[in-house]
Amino acid sequence: MKMKWLNNKLIHTFVTALLLVVLSNSFSLALSNSVHAAESSTDLSSVEARIRPVDRGGLGAEQFRLEEKPAARMPFPAPRLKKGDYPRIMGVSSRSIVWVLAQMHLFFAAFVLAVPLFVLVIEWIGVKNNDERYDDMAHECMKISMTAYSITAIFGGSLAFALFLLYPQFMAYMFNVFDTQVLIYAFLFFAESAFLYIYYYSWYAYRYGNKKWVHLTLGLMLNVTGTSILLLANAWVTFMMAPSGVNEAGVVTGTIWDIMRGPLWNPINLHRFIANIAFGGALIGAYAAYKFLSSTDLKARAHYDWMGYTANFIAILAFLPLPFAGYWLMAEIYAYSQQMGITAMGGILAWLFIVQAVLIGTILLAGNYYLWSGMSRTRGSERYSWMIKYIALVLVTCFLVWVTPHTLILNASEMKLLGGSHHHLLGPLGIMPAKNIAVNLMLIFTFLSFQLYRRSDKEVTVSWAGFGNALMVSIYIVAIVNVIFAGVYYGYFTNTVYKVGSSVTQVVSTLVVIIAGVTIDTLMFKGAKQQPSEWGRVSNRAQYALFALPVAFTWLMALMGYVRSSVRTDWHVYTVMKDNSPDNYIPAIGYAGNMMTIVTVLFLLFVLFIFWVASLSDKKQARPAFLDRETA
Repeated sequence: MKMKWLNNKLIHTFVTALLLVVLSNSFSLALSNSVHAAESSTDLSSVEARIRPVDRGGLGAEQFRLEEKPAARMPFPAPRLKKGDYPRIMGVSSRSIVWVLAQMHLFFAAFVLAVPLFVLVIEWIGVKNNDERYDDMAHECMKISMTAYSITAIFGGSLAFALFLLYPQFMAYMFNVFDTQVLIYAFLFFAESAFLYIYYYSWYAYRYGNKKWVHLTLGLMLNVTGTSILLLANAWVTFMMAPSGVNEAGVVTGTIWDIMRGPLWNPINLHRFIANIAFGGALIGAYAAYKFLSSTDLKARAHYDWMGYTANFIAILAFLPLPFAGYWLMAEIYAYSQQMGITAMGGILAWLFIVQAVLIGTILLAGNYYLWSGMSRTRGSERYSWMIKYIALVLVTCFLVWVTPHTLILNASEMKLLGGSHHHLLGPLGIMPAKNIAVNLMLIFTFLSFQLYRRSDKEVTVSWAGFGNALMVSIYIVAIVNVIFAGVYYGYFTNTVYKVGSSVTQVVSTLVVIIAGVTIDTLMFKGAKQQPSEWGRVSNRAQYALFALPVAFTWLMALMGYVRSSVRTDWHVYTVMKDNSPDNYIPAIGYAGNMMTIVTVLFLLFVLFIFWVASLSDKKQARPAFLDRETA
């Protein structure tokens, strides 16, 4: 059986290598054709006419003429394309094909990059505590990601084929800009594959003693290569949104580092890194719920109940700082191009942030409900159960504020009846100060639910417990008052400059609650008496909450991917390479909603397939009796 698995992996590696060879040849042909086309249709004088000094305010770097600052390689300006330069297959929208393939590849890439990150931490905790439960859970998580890794490569290869086939000159230009970095990316992909297979198949061979540290080192190298791949891919995305290291004609004028470290690179690195961990935790939680509901053995249900709790802990803990990373990203987008920011949050895409609020609210409500249900596992939870209804009231109220729009789409008669474009009482709830208050309070009270859950099975033994609790309550009160005061006073009674600044104090208040809560509880409950937890006693409804998390996460990722791509409007590379294809417009919200739903449902079907494949390895068919008789 092991040899069969090995042969399958060798076949997969061979196919991947063959795919890269074909892609390299395709790129060489496309690049050669583009260069010859540029040479035949453009003389040097026309190129020089397009290359002139410019100070791109967001980039803050002066660009020079070719003759003033020669490029290190042959000038390769961004091509000016026409509709006829974009191949089409049977009249099907090229953008739709690339949309589906790119989104599916992104979903699976986020999963396979995130799982090894927290698997390594879980494995290390098992070593530190000498608890094989953590080691077994980490191994099972990696078993799921092995199938997902193969699917990631399939969609990645399909996406590359589609891009080279449908957008050959755009891909030739991007490969020219990033030059040898593409080869580094390919090397990292092979390195990640090698570390992944060795890390997984050597699990039991290097499980004990000094060899375990060798295994942990392999896991560390796997995560280093995986994170490096993420950073390189993010550089391509952010270059398309906010190009740097090139002049206005698209000719490279700087080093590869100048090209990579654009104004949006670090914000999107942080945002995607945190989001991937939350997304991966949600998918592992769904797997645990799937196994819990399909198991009848009490021991197995207890194991998957504990696994689901751990995965939910990872997902929610990673999700709490995610909105702040999103704020940073949007602030940098505004700083680079106000037009981009207005398109995202003040134009056609503005209503999508109401949909975003619904999805984020679903995540928070589902995560809180799972925590409240999980408190029934321990007898000490009665001390805190009375607070649940008040937390729920705050969460629902804030959720309703968050989804309240400022203006409505009305006809003339409806506007006349309403007295304006927005409601005179509910209209003020639709602007950002109210929504900032709502989201920060939801995060604070979600952390409170998490904190109560963590305390429910412990009895404090330190002498300063009363002081610690009083300090924690004081921090909560001060933070909540500060969030509300800053939002109301600076948001409604001062000018716009102070409105933006008030959000910073609200973020700081929320982060202080989280950091102080973790610190105080770590010190206060060190050496505390542990109440017995009856794993497996949680209700089935809690498992449905775990299913809701990946659905909302997946739809949310598809939504924000649509927003991020649409802010470029009709540019392949913003202000550098124009998109003149038949699809050079922002897709209508209805059409985009259908596309996002299609990719979400398709991904979830693949996830169920992965769960089924992972479950097959747990079953062993009994040997038929007639074979025993023949052997005898």
